[in-house]
Amino acid sequence: MTGQAVSTVQIDNDRVRVTEWRFAPGAATGFHRHEYDYVVVPMTTGALKLIGPDGAEALAELTAGVSYTHRAGVEHDVINVNDFEFVFVEVELK
Repeated sequence: MTGQAVSTVQIDNDRVRVTEWRFAPGAATGFHRHEYDYVVVPMTTGALKLIGPDGAEALAELTAGVSYTHRAGVEHDVINVNDFEFVFVEVELK
């Protein structure tokens, strides 16, 4: 791993939290649990490695502008496996 992904909270109110995530090549979020349902909007096309709580790994192929959603409770570490910066915006629904 090369370092920590950089998060910038853009909006945080009683209904939503919007965070921009920037990953240098090899950067990771660190293991975390999502406390809210959320939507991810990729700003970059590329792959991210997901590591679950049991150590299982999966590769997520993401396309810029193609959103996806998950329910609260997801636990994982997210790692940029590209040789370029990867960016997405995460919208948490409170």
